[in-house]
Amino acid sequence: MSEHEMVKGGSYLITKTDPQDVFTPEDFDETHLMIHQMSKDFNDNMILEKVEEIEAMEEGVTTSLLKKAGELGLLSVDIPEKYGGDEADKISTLIVTENISGCGSFSTAFGAHTGIGTLPIVFFGTEEQKQKYLPGLATGEKIAAYALTEPEAGSDALNSKTRAELSEDGKYYILNGSKMWISNASWADVIVTYAKIDGEKFTAFIVDGDAPGLSIDPEETKMGLKGSSTCSLIFDDCKVPVENMLWQEGKGHQVAFNILNIGRFKLGAGCVGAAKNVLALSADYALQREQFGRPIAKFGLIKNKIADMAIQTYVTESMIYRTGGLIEDLLSSMDLEGEDAGKKIADGIQEYAIECSVNKVFGSEAFDFVVDEGVQIYGGYGYSQEYAVERAYRDSRVNRIFEGTNEINRLIIPATLMRKAMKGEIELIQAAQKLQEELMMPMMADIPDEPLAKEENLVENMKKLFLMVAGTAVQKYGEAIQKEQEILAVIADMAIQVFAAESALLRARKIIANKGEETAALAIKMTECFVDEAMPKFDKWGKDAIAAMEEGDTQRTLLSAQRKLSRFEPINIYQRKREIADEMLASKKYFVLK
Repeated sequence: MSEHEMVKGGSYLITKTDPQDVFTPEDFDETHLMIHQMSKDFNDNMILEKVEEIEAMEEGVTTSLLKKAGELGLLSVDIPEKYGGDEADKISTLIVTENISGCGSFSTAFGAHTGIGTLPIVFFGTEEQKQKYLPGLATGEKIAAYALTEPEAGSDALNSKTRAELSEDGKYYILNGSKMWISNASWADVIVTYAKIDGEKFTAFIVDGDAPGLSIDPEETKMGLKGSSTCSLIFDDCKVPVENMLWQEGKGHQVAFNILNIGRFKLGAGCVGAAKNVLALSADYALQREQFGRPIAKFGLIKNKIADMAIQTYVTESMIYRTGGLIEDLLSSMDLEGEDAGKKIADGIQEYAIECSVNKVFGSEAFDFVVDEGVQIYGGYGYSQEYAVERAYRDSRVNRIFEGTNEINRLIIPATLMRKAMKGEIELIQAAQKLQEELMMPMMADIPDEPLAKEENLVENMKKLFLMVAGTAVQKYGEAIQKEQEILAVIADMAIQVFAAESALLRARKIIANKGEETAALAIKMTECFVDEAMPKFDKWGKDAIAAMEEGDTQRTLLSAQRKLSRFEPINIYQRKREIADEMLASKKYFVLK
């Protein structure tokens, strides 16, 4: 762990961060680079060669590829060595997740197996459960699934109707109920699911794929991810051995919420890889497709799209690896020996629940933007199934629903912030009070003449705008703020955008410090463009929220402060974006360092 103190989750909103304390892709060591190349080769040479068979759900194709991934160690980066795994650091898990993204259907199967399917046992399993299941999951001999969602519960996961009753002989829990939208359902040998013991105690269980009383409905007909298995599970007096209860009776929510955090964290990494793939396809096509006597890549509006795709990818990538570094720093400071090591890891990731939700929302929406622009660059051909961008477009949409909808995550972000503030874990309330005093003083910023100094000042003003809106909301509504979902969504959007802008800024500043301004040229331009376009969003969000919360003199006072904080001098983003696009088109792929 670096020598700086452990960073509290959510504290980025009220503190300044040293760029050298942020992990970026430029910090990959030799092991990371080796894992990156191996996982990329597997994606490019094995998965992409089988896309048509995967999409057609040809029998045995996906499961055989999972086994080959297991042979390479790609399924076991999160599994301890004593159970047949590689137990790599969290950066390595992100690298693998990012690269196994060339085919949405396979990446879904891969992610469901390695993430939400396997990790509940890694983190919360007994020694016997780990010995029984993890070696097979590490090799792909066994395939995992995760069954939480129910027809009536949806996002309200704890409102489960599935029941578990202890059998008369005390040897089994008898499960009755159903789960829906279960990835890997038809292939699963191991299923982590949830039921309420005696209809009350929400509890996690490990169910074997051949358990008596378990049946699987036919495959769903989906918009995208057509090559992934998605079915409903029916528990009809399903017999689950008592030793297969996972973690503790009535503590299933601890398993579910911690695993969802990890799922959100990893989903963002998958979106980075998928966005890079689409950008490469789009750049290549734009160079080949000629209209009006020249390649469409020569036209300003196409360049603008390529640049925007690159900027969104750069920002998401910066956020994901920054969060990965935070989690890795925390875990490396912990004593992870003993049977409760997995629980400690889960608790460590829970510290960054806000950042996990932020990454999930931003990453999924950024990828949606990238793939939508990709289809537009292809024009009519982008609407044809002959081209990979059409499949990517359909596959991308579910990311905003997976792992808790983006709406649910937008409510989680402010709720978690408020809870941490009330517990004194972050000094959010004190920061808001200090800002009130500061707003009464003349606002004069002495901005040095150096790269990204203006953007750094704007990011600090974004934080102040966030504090002003969040502080006003808490002061006005108190605990009743939970009913004001529109205001909560604005608070969440501000928190998301601050993390995005600051992550891009810190990464660019770190490259400048370590490698020089010339090497950092692309990162600087992408950061400048992103921050320049983020500021008007803050202006709009702030005005809307203030207008909704206050009136009269109070409203006028807040709007006056709003105008001061959101004031900025725009830059020539058109020229910068042309230069960014030219670099991407020249290499036919996304990159940052020259």
